[in-house]
Amino acid sequence: MNKGSERTFNDLVEFIGEEMDFESGFYNDSYLDRRITARMRRTDTEDYQTYQRLLERDNGEREELLDSLSINVTSFFRNPEAWERLRPVLRELTENNRRVRLWSAPSADGREPYSAAMLALDDPEIDARRVEITATDINADILEEARKGTYATSQTTDIADELEPLDDYTKYIEQDGDTFQVRDQVKEMVTFEQHDLIRGDPKRDFDLVFCRNLLIYIDSEFKVPIFETIRGSLREGGYLMIGMTETLPAECRDSFEAVDKRHRIYRRV
Repeated sequence: MNKGSERTFNDLVEFIGEEMDFESGFYNDSYLDRRITARMRRTDTEDYQTYQRLLERDNGEREELLDSLSINVTSFFRNPEAWERLRPVLRELTENNRRVRLWSAPSADGREPYSAAMLALDDPEIDARRVEITATDINADILEEARKGTYATSQTTDIADELEPLDDYTKYIEQDGDTFQVRDQVKEMVTFEQHDLIRGDPKRDFDLVFCRNLLIYIDSEFKVPIFETIRGSLREGGYLMIGMTETLPAECRDSFEAVDKRHRIYRRV
Protein backbone atom coordinates (compact mmCIF):
# COMPACT_ATOMS: atom_id res chain seq x y z
CA MET A 1 0.00 0.00 0.00
CA ASN A 2 1.59 3.32 -1.04
CA LYS A 3 1.46 6.40 1.16
CA GLY A 4 -1.47 7.91 -0.72
CA SER A 5 -3.47 4.71 -0.45
CA GLU A 6 -2.51 4.32 3.21
CA ARG A 7 -3.75 7.82 3.94
CA THR A 8 -7.09 7.34 2.16
CA PHE A 9 -7.48 3.90 3.77
CA ASN A 10 -6.98 5.44 7.22
CA ASP A 11 -9.47 8.19 6.36
CA LEU A 12 -11.98 5.53 5.33
CA VAL A 13 -11.46 3.51 8.52
CA GLU A 14 -11.90 6.68 10.57
CA PHE A 15 -15.15 7.42 8.71
CA ILE A 16 -16.42 3.89 9.38
CA GLY A 17 -15.65 4.27 13.07
CA GLU A 18 -17.14 7.74 13.52
CA GLU A 19 -20.10 7.75 11.11
CA MET A 20 -21.12 4.09 11.09
CA ASP A 21 -20.61 3.32 14.80
CA PHE A 22 -18.27 0.40 14.14
CA GLU A 23 -15.36 -0.11 16.54
CA SER A 24 -12.77 -0.37 13.78
CA GLY A 25 -9.93 0.21 16.24
CA PHE A 26 -10.39 -3.27 17.71
CA TYR A 27 -9.48 -5.01 14.43
CA ASN A 28 -6.15 -5.28 12.66
CA ASP A 29 -5.69 -3.41 9.39
CA SER A 30 -5.19 -6.52 7.25
CA TYR A 31 -8.60 -7.88 8.29
CA LEU A 32 -10.33 -4.54 7.68
CA ASP A 33 -8.64 -4.15 4.30
CA ARG A 34 -9.69 -7.62 3.13
CA ARG A 35 -13.34 -7.02 3.99
CA ILE A 36 -13.39 -3.48 2.60
CA THR A 37 -11.70 -4.37 -0.69
CA ALA A 38 -14.13 -7.27 -1.13
CA ARG A 39 -17.02 -4.76 -0.96
CA MET A 40 -15.13 -2.43 -3.31
CA ARG A 41 -14.94 -5.22 -5.89
CA ARG A 42 -18.65 -5.94 -5.50
CA THR A 43 -19.48 -2.27 -6.10
CA ASP A 44 -16.95 -1.71 -8.91
CA THR A 45 -15.14 0.89 -6.81
CA GLU A 46 -11.50 1.46 -7.68
CA ASP A 47 -10.08 3.25 -4.62
CA TYR A 48 -10.75 3.93 -0.94
CA GLN A 49 -11.70 7.56 -1.45
CA THR A 50 -14.35 6.73 -4.03
CA TYR A 51 -15.70 3.97 -1.80
CA GLN A 52 -15.97 6.40 1.11
CA ARG A 53 -18.04 8.73 -1.08
CA LEU A 54 -20.29 5.77 -1.88
CA LEU A 55 -20.77 5.07 1.83
CA GLU A 56 -21.58 8.73 2.47
CA ARG A 57 -24.59 8.60 0.13
CA ASP A 58 -25.70 4.96 0.15
CA ASN A 59 -27.17 3.59 3.40
CA GLY A 60 -27.68 0.21 1.76
CA GLU A 61 -23.96 -0.16 1.13
CA ARG A 62 -23.27 0.89 4.72
CA GLU A 63 -25.38 -2.04 5.88
CA GLU A 64 -23.64 -4.41 3.46
CA LEU A 65 -20.22 -3.32 4.72
CA LEU A 66 -21.17 -3.61 8.38
CA ASP A 67 -22.47 -7.11 7.72
CA SER A 68 -19.22 -7.98 5.96
CA LEU A 69 -17.11 -6.59 8.80
CA SER A 70 -18.94 -8.73 11.35
CA ILE A 71 -16.90 -11.87 11.90
CA ASN A 72 -19.22 -14.66 10.82
CA VAL A 73 -16.98 -17.23 9.12
CA THR A 74 -17.96 -20.54 10.67
CA SER A 75 -19.07 -24.11 10.02
CA PHE A 76 -20.49 -27.09 11.85
CA PHE A 77 -17.71 -28.97 13.68
CA ARG A 78 -14.95 -26.71 12.34
CA ASN A 79 -11.68 -28.62 12.82
CA PRO A 80 -13.39 -31.98 13.59
CA GLU A 81 -10.34 -33.42 15.37
CA ALA A 82 -10.55 -30.64 17.95
CA TRP A 83 -14.22 -31.47 18.59
CA GLU A 84 -13.25 -35.10 19.17
CA ARG A 85 -10.88 -33.92 21.89
CA LEU A 86 -13.79 -32.10 23.53
CA ARG A 87 -15.72 -35.32 24.10
CA PRO A 88 -13.81 -36.33 27.27
CA VAL A 89 -14.11 -32.77 28.59
CA LEU A 90 -17.91 -32.80 28.26
CA ARG A 91 -18.07 -36.32 29.67
CA GLU A 92 -16.11 -35.23 32.71
CA LEU A 93 -18.19 -32.09 33.23
CA THR A 94 -21.56 -33.84 33.05
CA GLU A 95 -20.63 -36.85 35.17
CA ASN A 96 -20.63 -34.66 38.30
CA ASN A 97 -24.42 -34.62 38.37
CA ARG A 98 -24.90 -30.88 38.01
CA ARG A 99 -25.81 -28.27 35.42
CA VAL A 100 -23.02 -27.61 32.90
CA ARG A 101 -22.89 -24.19 31.27
CA LEU A 102 -21.18 -23.54 27.92
CA TRP A 103 -20.58 -20.17 26.24
CA SER A 104 -19.91 -19.69 22.51
CA ALA A 105 -18.50 -16.22 21.78
CA PRO A 106 -18.78 -14.99 19.11
CA SER A 107 -21.39 -17.46 17.91
CA ALA A 108 -21.83 -16.04 14.38
CA ASP A 109 -24.65 -17.89 12.57
CA GLY A 110 -25.07 -20.48 15.33
CA ARG A 111 -23.25 -23.45 13.87
CA GLU A 112 -20.70 -23.61 16.69
CA PRO A 113 -23.17 -23.71 19.61
CA TYR A 114 -25.45 -26.08 17.70
CA SER A 115 -22.41 -28.32 17.11
CA ALA A 116 -21.78 -28.42 20.85
CA ALA A 117 -25.42 -29.33 21.48
CA MET A 118 -25.38 -32.09 18.87
CA LEU A 119 -22.12 -33.50 20.20
CA ALA A 120 -23.65 -33.72 23.67
CA LEU A 121 -26.81 -35.38 22.33
CA ASP A 122 -24.86 -37.78 20.12
CA ASP A 123 -22.47 -39.12 22.77
CA PRO A 124 -24.06 -41.66 25.16
CA GLU A 125 -21.41 -40.86 27.78
CA ILE A 126 -22.39 -37.15 27.86
CA ASP A 127 -25.53 -36.30 29.84
CA ALA A 128 -27.02 -33.73 27.45
CA ARG A 129 -29.87 -33.02 29.89
CA ARG A 130 -27.38 -31.17 32.07
CA VAL A 131 -25.92 -29.01 29.28
CA GLU A 132 -27.00 -25.38 28.76
CA ILE A 133 -25.40 -23.31 26.00
CA THR A 134 -25.31 -19.52 25.80
CA ALA A 135 -24.36 -18.15 22.37
CA THR A 136 -23.47 -14.48 21.98
CA ASP A 137 -22.54 -12.18 19.14
CA ILE A 138 -22.32 -8.43 18.66
CA ASN A 139 -24.39 -8.57 15.45
CA ALA A 140 -28.15 -8.59 16.15
CA ASP A 141 -29.05 -9.54 12.57
CA ILE A 142 -26.87 -12.63 12.53
CA LEU A 143 -28.31 -13.67 15.90
CA GLU A 144 -31.77 -13.63 14.36
CA GLU A 145 -30.53 -15.91 11.58
CA ALA A 146 -28.88 -18.19 14.15
CA ARG A 147 -32.12 -18.57 16.10
CA LYS A 148 -33.85 -19.82 12.93
CA GLY A 149 -31.29 -22.62 12.59
CA THR A 150 -31.71 -22.90 8.83
CA TYR A 151 -28.67 -23.47 6.60
CA ALA A 152 -28.19 -24.19 2.91
CA THR A 153 -25.59 -26.01 0.88
CA SER A 154 -24.06 -23.73 -1.74
CA GLN A 155 -21.03 -23.55 -4.03
CA THR A 156 -18.81 -22.77 -1.04
CA THR A 157 -20.59 -24.64 1.77
CA ASP A 158 -21.47 -28.35 1.97
CA ILE A 159 -23.60 -28.71 5.10
CA ALA A 160 -23.80 -32.51 4.88
CA ASP A 161 -20.00 -32.69 4.75
CA GLU A 162 -19.74 -30.41 7.80
CA LEU A 163 -22.01 -32.78 9.76
CA GLU A 164 -19.91 -35.88 9.06
CA PRO A 165 -18.58 -36.16 12.66
CA LEU A 166 -22.09 -37.28 13.70
CA ASP A 167 -23.06 -40.92 13.25
CA ASP A 168 -26.49 -39.94 11.91
CA TYR A 169 -27.08 -36.22 11.58
CA THR A 170 -30.74 -36.72 10.60
CA LYS A 171 -31.48 -37.18 14.32
CA TYR A 172 -30.64 -33.51 14.82
CA ILE A 173 -31.08 -31.93 11.39
CA GLU A 174 -34.07 -32.11 9.05
CA GLN A 175 -32.99 -31.99 5.42
CA ASP A 176 -35.10 -30.79 2.49
CA GLY A 177 -32.99 -30.81 -0.65
CA ASP A 178 -30.10 -28.42 -0.06
CA THR A 179 -31.76 -26.86 3.00
CA PHE A 180 -30.94 -28.07 6.52
CA GLN A 181 -33.10 -27.19 9.54
CA VAL A 182 -31.86 -27.73 13.10
CA ARG A 183 -34.38 -29.79 15.05
CA ASP A 184 -36.10 -28.42 18.17
CA GLN A 185 -34.27 -30.72 20.62
CA VAL A 186 -31.02 -29.07 19.54
CA LYS A 187 -32.40 -25.51 19.50
CA GLU A 188 -33.81 -25.90 23.00
CA MET A 189 -30.29 -26.33 24.40
CA VAL A 190 -29.08 -22.97 23.04
CA THR A 191 -29.95 -19.43 24.12
CA PHE A 192 -28.79 -16.55 21.90
CA GLU A 193 -27.93 -13.12 23.32
CA GLN A 194 -26.31 -9.95 22.01
CA HIS A 195 -22.98 -9.25 23.74
CA ASP A 196 -19.78 -7.34 22.98
CA LEU A 197 -16.87 -9.56 24.00
CA ILE A 198 -14.40 -6.67 23.95
CA ARG A 199 -16.36 -4.00 25.84
CA GLY A 200 -19.05 -6.06 27.55
CA ASP A 201 -19.02 -7.29 31.13
CA PRO A 202 -17.86 -10.84 31.94
CA LYS A 203 -20.46 -13.56 32.22
CA ARG A 204 -20.48 -15.78 35.31
CA ASP A 205 -19.93 -19.41 36.25
CA PHE A 206 -19.32 -21.02 32.87
CA ASP A 207 -17.73 -24.45 32.68
CA LEU A 208 -16.52 -24.16 29.09
CA VAL A 209 -15.99 -21.15 26.82
CA PHE A 210 -15.50 -21.36 23.05
CA CYS A 211 -13.66 -18.33 21.66
CA ARG A 212 -12.48 -19.70 18.36
CA ASN A 213 -11.10 -17.83 15.35
CA LEU A 214 -11.80 -14.34 16.67
CA LEU A 215 -8.33 -13.45 17.92
CA ILE A 216 -6.74 -13.72 14.48
CA TYR A 217 -8.74 -10.64 13.45
CA ILE A 218 -8.28 -8.59 16.63
CA ASP A 219 -5.55 -6.02 17.15
CA SER A 220 -3.03 -7.26 19.71
CA GLU A 221 -3.77 -4.61 22.37
CA PHE A 222 -7.37 -5.83 22.70
CA LYS A 223 -6.58 -9.53 23.09
CA VAL A 224 -5.70 -9.26 26.78
CA PRO A 225 -9.04 -7.59 27.72
CA ILE A 226 -10.86 -10.39 25.86
CA PHE A 227 -9.03 -13.05 27.87
CA GLU A 228 -9.65 -11.16 31.09
CA THR A 229 -13.37 -11.22 30.28
CA ILE A 230 -13.19 -14.94 29.53
CA ARG A 231 -11.25 -15.72 32.70
CA GLY A 232 -13.75 -13.80 34.78
CA SER A 233 -16.56 -15.76 33.13
CA LEU A 234 -15.14 -19.21 33.91
CA ARG A 235 -15.53 -21.22 37.07
CA GLU A 236 -12.25 -22.21 38.68
CA GLY A 237 -11.13 -25.26 36.71
CA GLY A 238 -13.37 -24.32 33.77
CA TYR A 239 -12.22 -24.95 30.22
CA LEU A 240 -11.37 -22.64 27.31
CA MET A 241 -11.10 -23.59 23.66
CA ILE A 242 -9.58 -21.21 21.09
CA GLY A 243 -8.90 -21.55 17.37
CA MET A 244 -6.33 -23.98 16.03
CA THR A 245 -4.11 -21.19 14.68
CA GLU A 246 -4.43 -18.96 17.78
CA THR A 247 -2.31 -18.59 20.90
CA LEU A 248 -2.87 -17.25 24.39
CA PRO A 249 -1.37 -13.78 24.98
CA ALA A 250 1.80 -14.01 27.07
CA GLU A 251 0.19 -11.87 29.78
CA CYS A 252 -2.58 -14.44 30.28
CA ARG A 253 -0.66 -17.71 30.23
CA ASP A 254 -0.40 -17.94 34.01
CA SER A 255 -4.21 -18.00 34.17
CA PHE A 256 -4.57 -21.12 32.01
CA GLU A 257 -2.91 -24.52 31.81
CA ALA A 258 -2.87 -26.57 28.63
CA VAL A 259 -5.13 -29.64 28.63
CA ASP A 260 -4.54 -30.34 24.94
CA LYS A 261 -2.15 -27.73 23.56
CA ARG A 262 -2.27 -29.04 20.01
CA HIS A 263 -6.04 -28.60 19.86
CA ARG A 264 -6.00 -25.40 21.92
CA ILE A 265 -7.95 -26.63 24.95
CA TYR A 266 -7.01 -25.01 28.28
CA ARG A 267 -8.18 -25.03 31.90
CA ARG A 268 -8.48 -21.97 34.13
CA VAL A 269 -6.10 -22.11 37.10
